[in-house]
Amino acid sequence: MSVFRNLVTVVLAVVLLSACQVLPPPDGEKEEPAGPEEAEVVFQPASFTDLPGWRDDRFLEALPAMRRSCSRLVQQPAERSLGPRGQAGTIADWRGPCEALRSQNFATDDELRRFLEANFRPFSVEGRPRQDGLFTGYYEAEIEASRTRGNGYDVPLHAPPDDLVTADLGAFDPELGGERLVGRVTEGAFQPYHSRAEIEEGALQGKSEVLLWGKDPVDVFFLHIQGSGVATLPDGRRQRIGFAASNGRSFYAIGRALIEEGAVSRNEASMQSIRQWLQDNPDRADALMRRNKRYIFFREIDEDGPIGAQGVPLTAGRSLAVDRDFLPLGVPLWLETNWPNSQAQLSRLMVAQDTGSAITGPVRGDFFWGSGEEAFERAGRMKEAGRYWILLPDAVAERVVAQGSVKPES
Repeated sequence: MSVFRNLVTVVLAVVLLSACQVLPPPDGEKEEPAGPEEAEVVFQPASFTDLPGWRDDRFLEALPAMRRSCSRLVQQPAERSLGPRGQAGTIADWRGPCEALRSQNFATDDELRRFLEANFRPFSVEGRPRQDGLFTGYYEAEIEASRTRGNGYDVPLHAPPDDLVTADLGAFDPELGGERLVGRVTEGAFQPYHSRAEIEEGALQGKSEVLLWGKDPVDVFFLHIQGSGVATLPDGRRQRIGFAASNGRSFYAIGRALIEEGAVSRNEASMQSIRQWLQDNPDRADALMRRNKRYIFFREIDEDGPIGAQGVPLTAGRSLAVDRDFLPLGVPLWLETNWPNSQAQLSRLMVAQDTGSAITGPVRGDFFWGSGEEAFERAGRMKEAGRYWILLPDAVAERVVAQGSVKPES
């Protein structure tokens, strides 16, 4: 088939030229600049006494998140490795602890803490070259929407279009596994998919189902940034929607543009101030939002909580988005950072359950705050230093150290 041959030719040419766009898994579209050097992750042995606040956490709050992740992990092939170079072991190594977590009844925080101490060992997660950890926040956006257009509901939320093509570059070169190229085939040529402006001007006509019609274009734009949300319908019912695909275009941080143009000060920049500026300047808002060419396509979700990249519902205050080039999804982490815009310590058990396009680096996380205005306030103001430890099953921990994949301190 000539179209397929042309697609393969284009993809291979892009690979050879190293010009392909690498698209991480969905959920969350926050942008941070990538580091200039190629980083690697190192697990350094630690003890539970090294973990700040370890004995003070409300561990039972994290149990639903751990059980959901464990249920997902044990469904996978036993021989599948977890983490870079298999540092987190295999699925088989996690089945015993996961089955115990799922089946045992834990009546108190202390019971669950003692279980973790008896079955896991902590390792400090560090980057090489060494870099400071950064932790931001995200939330589940809320919008007003309708299943029919009109009466003020005019902003479409599209399902993935029929002509959207995703090329898995790993099928052509195993070293490119996990990297994808998104576009469309036009007259036998593989091209970038339509930009946000082109889509808003009607490029999807006849190609994509409209799931819902939003009321406020600014709220819908923030829904695109967060990747998932809840729509309140005119009759009061609520419909959860989540990330299904994107147009493959690079994300553009409009907050950075507002700072550079002096519309928002760097010290005051937050999701709140950006949203306020857009609402206060409707005559300029559309043009600014269109600078972000990235466009998100959605799907309806009939489950509790937004679905993260691991494929399980997220838990407010316990789910963390990470860079899975360095950490596998589904593993428990002990986080030490600060509450948003505060010096108060925030230390607790989290579970790596999601990813995001700006969550890049060995010690980089996005804290899921849940939904509603309080979650929006905390997520929008969070940009804190911090670090985390990964909890590995005993058998994995012994093998990691014995195989020398943990590098000694210099």
